[in-house]
Amino acid sequence: MGEQHTAKFPQEVIDEYAALGVDLPSLFSAGHLGTRMGIQIGEASAERVVGTMPVEGNTQPYGLLHGGASAVLAETLGSIGAMLHGGAGKIAVGVDLNCTHHRGVRSGDVTGVATPVHQGRSTATYEIVITDETGKRVCTARLTCLLRTVGDTK
Repeated sequence: MGEQHTAKFPQEVIDEYAALGVDLPSLFSAGHLGTRMGIQIGEASAERVVGTMPVEGNTQPYGLLHGGASAVLAETLGSIGAMLHGGAGKIAVGVDLNCTHHRGVRSGDVTGVATPVHQGRSTATYEIVITDETGKRVCTARLTCLLRTVGDTK
């Protein structure tokens, strides 16, 4: 699954979270599930999150990229964007994920790019486009996250 890369966050965002004792680049280097799947976050802001994932190790029995793996990549990228939009006082909780799988992929890496569709006070919705190494669209996903106040247990 390769070496681990840290996400590239704007410095002001790193500083905001560092003041709360959170090492943002380490937190979003991949996470436990993302690490197992080989996800690497290369760029992250509330306006654009980019990550890659290898096809190898994430296939279904026919040797194609598993649709669930695409869903994990999509939810990871969209959640990071929503969390960054919400800021340090909010946590992002996924409430709806929709994925349309357009083509199969057997090898190489896929790249996902998450961009906002809606950035509100209580919800954030991101479109995530996943492409293969030739730039062909593999999956289009949409994720909506609820933005909850940190410490809110309701």
